[in-house]
Amino acid sequence: MAQGIAEKLLHDHLAGGTPEPGSPVQIRIDQTLTQDATGTMAYLEFEALGRDRVHTDLSVSYVDHNTLQEGFENADDHRYLQSVAAKYGIVFSRPGNGICHQVHLERFARPGATLLGSDSHTPTAGGVGALAIGAGGLDVALAMAGTPFTVAWPRVIRVALTGELPAWVTAKDVVLHMLSVLSTKGNVGCLLEYDGPGVRTLSVPQRATITNMGAETGVTTSVFPSDEVTRRFLRAQAREDDFRALAADPQADYERTLTVDLSGLEPLVATPHSPGNVQPLRSLAGTKVDQVCIGSCTNSSYQDLMTVAGLLKGRTIPPSVSLVVAPGSRQVLQMITANGALADLIGAGARIAETACGFCIGQGHAPRSNAVTLRTSNRNFQGRSGTPSAQIFLASPEVGAVAALTGELVDPRDTDLEPPRVEAPAKFLVDDRMLLRPPEDRSSVEVVRGPNIGDPPLSEPLPETLAGVVAIKVGDKITTDHIMPAGSRLKYRSNVPKYAEFVFEGVDPTFPERAVQNRDRGVANVIVAGESYGQGSSREHAAICPMYLGVRAVLAKSVERIHAANLVNFGILPLVFEQPEDYDALEPDDELVIDSVAEQLRAGGPVTVRNRTKDRDVEARALLDETSREVVLAGGRLMYERTSR
Repeated sequence: MAQGIAEKLLHDHLAGGTPEPGSPVQIRIDQTLTQDATGTMAYLEFEALGRDRVHTDLSVSYVDHNTLQEGFENADDHRYLQSVAAKYGIVFSRPGNGICHQVHLERFARPGATLLGSDSHTPTAGGVGALAIGAGGLDVALAMAGTPFTVAWPRVIRVALTGELPAWVTAKDVVLHMLSVLSTKGNVGCLLEYDGPGVRTLSVPQRATITNMGAETGVTTSVFPSDEVTRRFLRAQAREDDFRALAADPQADYERTLTVDLSGLEPLVATPHSPGNVQPLRSLAGTKVDQVCIGSCTNSSYQDLMTVAGLLKGRTIPPSVSLVVAPGSRQVLQMITANGALADLIGAGARIAETACGFCIGQGHAPRSNAVTLRTSNRNFQGRSGTPSAQIFLASPEVGAVAALTGELVDPRDTDLEPPRVEAPAKFLVDDRMLLRPPEDRSSVEVVRGPNIGDPPLSEPLPETLAGVVAIKVGDKITTDHIMPAGSRLKYRSNVPKYAEFVFEGVDPTFPERAVQNRDRGVANVIVAGESYGQGSSREHAAICPMYLGVRAVLAKSVERIHAANLVNFGILPLVFEQPEDYDALEPDDELVIDSVAEQLRAGGPVTVRNRTKDRDVEARALLDETSREVVLAGGRLMYERTSR
């Protein structure tokens, strides 16, 4: 039977379940990655599982998020991560080595391998033909312990690329076009598989930009073929032995096919406050720009920065613009230093940031009040820049460089500038000294824990009757940033009681206090939400901290994949309205009751939620398979693991 790439890789790693669209299956995981904002809790959870080593082919712990060390917390966590990596057989990427997705693409991503990462942009590795999926930290901890990962067998959408990108049109424009077609919601359970003659015109970094931002559509992952372009990239990284050719069979079957003519695309921009708000750049021409930030895991490759340096060489940015450039990895930084491109960037007036996530997650370089900031990163949620009143636009590095030079949004095709031609290097500078391999003898390694690091919190089993109140009602597209703020708050990620003080900080800062009052008097908190609740980051703290505050159920119009799994992992019941209009009938402080919870969930039909305040019933569907149902009833995955041993 003819198969596509994704189907081949899923069958290669199938460990259980029925391979039918929407049906839960278990797949073996070859590689894992974590980053420090999610990794500390993931490794605390791994330790709680009681294993003596990781059971993957490769697990890598990156430090790239919390590198601004204001106070002791981040540095203490980095020391914990380094020691726990040495103890359990994990490769440790030191602070300064680069952003996890860029470094993993350079040094570890392998065609045909499965990769599970505690970061939603893990699908970046799909640019070399890996089946790379973002997940919550607990799911990654379980994968490191040797447990197959459960995911719904995807509905695969073929994206047939034809033609070739014209001058000034980039991979960023390809994925922004995909967002304009698919939007940021309604794609749960889908997978994007790129194909067609246009694929061979795209370099691996370009493909990785497309798979990286595929996460914004809500699909499980995106994947490209592994071909001669892939082989050349791996050869240049001194990893040709990792190459494996991967292509879809002729006549492979797909859910549907979308055709994109690369030659017909134009420069695009995502406008505030969603990556899905895509408009042609020309329609925004003349918009004044205060800040330009070039970098992030989406657009910080050698080719990206060489392109920007070529545009800025010999020129000076005007005083009205602040330009920040963050190389994606130490490899990129070393190479642009050696060839003089770094000097060109500095000479033009760029501020060079650390090889880290930095401005993308609100860690430094916040713009002024009411600023327009143009960024090459992947998310432009309100407040994500660190300045709530700022307007964040997303575009390609080329558009960013031109905006930095002119002080406004300008279609580069309407300028006298020549597009730089940057060839992929025949050989990258390979220097792995910042990657610490675990010692052969780990028996004497001690795990170091600072005072900010606590144990993973545990929930209680769901009661027979779940009685609660609507503690908060929120609208559509509530992201994990809305639930758990990033930026400077991330330093408390290992201290759940402290971090929980900031749940819904930007939506309703009174929520934590009210939730604790309900929890302490034995009343469950219920969150009511609209469409696409929990989109964005894989940050499992958006489930852990609400659980700590006594949230036992979420009732929404729809819930995004990773967040729904995180809710289950921490004993929060994910429910969606059978009738979306029932959302309008619920109000804050309404008293809700679910009788015979276990019986209703095990029956597999609709769950009846009684609204005592309004004296009416609401029907909902639980986002649970057979195993996740028992996990929720047990009070979360750690409780389930303890009781099922």
